[in-house]
Amino acid sequence: MSLLEVSDLHTHFVTRDRDDRIRTARALNGVGFTLQKGRILGLVGESGAGKSLTVTSILGLLHPPARVVAGRALFQGRDLLAMSASERSALRGNRIGFVVQSAKASLDPLARVGEQLVRVQRAHARRSRREAMERAEAILAAVSIPDPKRRLAAWPHEFSGGMAQRVVIALALVNEPDLLIADEPTTALDVTVQAQILDLLSAAVRGRGIGAIIVTHDLGVVAQYCDDVAVMFAGSVVEQGPVAEVFPRPMHPYTQALLAATPERLRLGAGLRLGGPPPNLYALPEGCCYRLRCDRSRDVCRSAPPLAQVGDQRAACHFAREPAEAEA
Repeated sequence: MSLLEVSDLHTHFVTRDRDDRIRTARALNGVGFTLQKGRILGLVGESGAGKSLTVTSILGLLHPPARVVAGRALFQGRDLLAMSASERSALRGNRIGFVVQSAKASLDPLARVGEQLVRVQRAHARRSRREAMERAEAILAAVSIPDPKRRLAAWPHEFSGGMAQRVVIALALVNEPDLLIADEPTTALDVTVQAQILDLLSAAVRGRGIGAIIVTHDLGVVAQYCDDVAVMFAGSVVEQGPVAEVFPRPMHPYTQALLAATPERLRLGAGLRLGGPPPNLYALPEGCCYRLRCDRSRDVCRSAPPLAQVGDQRAACHFAREPAEAEA
């Protein structure tokens, strides 16, 4: 059984215009992917593809006017989307750890770091205050914060951006979750600190044998740290599979364009084929969501593309080719 299986996830933004007419932005359109225990999945795509919205939909962290209108998200066999808000809240911070983009914004500025680590443990685990504080010190040491006993008494504003992100990771891991979700965990950090944070996340996942999702727009991060990749465009997953299969032999034209747009391939003259704006979510094109930007688009693309599969690799395209042919 998969650790997490998301299928046919639809999230809409429903608003009213100046004439009080209802407008619906179809931000997620049938998103689906699977994650196995002990593996890291990279959720990748350009800005606005729906990566962060996917994880916040799954976790029940949406705010109006966003709402999930269809789909399932089976976590260890239980549908997160069918749970009550209190049931999902009991899982977050316990069986599911969440690392957000802005560490400083997610930490309580009025509580010392040690108190925040104790609080999340006492909310989900039956530990005495003393046990929770000992665990807090141990987890700070595990995320490579120097002098962890002293730093328990520190305030969030006393931590640098990189150290604050380590604290957020500690908060996500302190209750030993089965699933870790990291949403752009290295945003606004310098390159050296980014590598340290990603090394830390990878080591935590591998060492504990848990499953993880890393939301990112950086293909290099996916290549270096992830086992599997799900490529998103306009609220849909257009390709998914093991990184070792997808990156050398992409089947979907959008994945091919993303990979051709990396600096290394541009230097080799591969060319940039990502021209054009993303589709209007209020008026998505019929059929394939990528057809207006695709150089292989044909009349048949006005109908929904089938899910082509080669081995463990899947792509939603009428013209998805065998990986060897795509590489040629």
